[in-house]
Amino acid sequence: MLTFTGVAGPYWPVVVAGLYGAGALIAPPERPAPPDFPSPSAQVEEVRADLRRLGSYLADVDLPPGAAARLGELTGLLGALLEPGWAAEALARDPEAVHGVSRAVRQDVPEAVDAFVRTRWWTRLAPGTEPPERHLERQLDLLRREAERLAAELGESEARRQEAHTRYLEDRGGRGDGAPGA
Repeated sequence: MLTFTGVAGPYWPVVVAGLYGAGALIAPPERPAPPDFPSPSAQVEEVRADLRRLGSYLADVDLPPGAAARLGELTGLLGALLEPGWAAEALARDPEAVHGVSRAVRQDVPEAVDAFVRTRWWTRLAPGTEPPERHLERQLDLLRREAERLAAELGESEARRQEAHTRYLEDRGGRGDGAPGA
């Protein structure tokens, strides 16, 4: 504008450069793209695949009958939580629950079984110590209770979701008793 009215005169290139510089300083900086982390559903799929790999590992381990039964209950519960469908969708909506199942599958169960296998070998060299299967059974019981608590929390979350939808529909004008809204 100053250049067209003749006020800038021969200094018009400096004025244009200054206005450009001021605009560049005022404009927001380029924003880097956020990292592309896997979606919660993709994370659940990864844990499901890891549970299958864990199952292959566990099939090769010789466990006492009591521990094998407890392990079967635990892996069955974890498998049910990861089963494709609405249960896995509910799981995917809760990042803490995904982390808990992931930790059980990827860390806790393999560590418990591996520690049992290693300790069992040592107890053969030093009889009279506490049998390692007792620790394994206690660990598996603790892990099963943790998984049951997680499943109960997911169920409660779904119940709260259903109740919230009922309240929403009631607030929208329905009375909930089958009679038309007011």
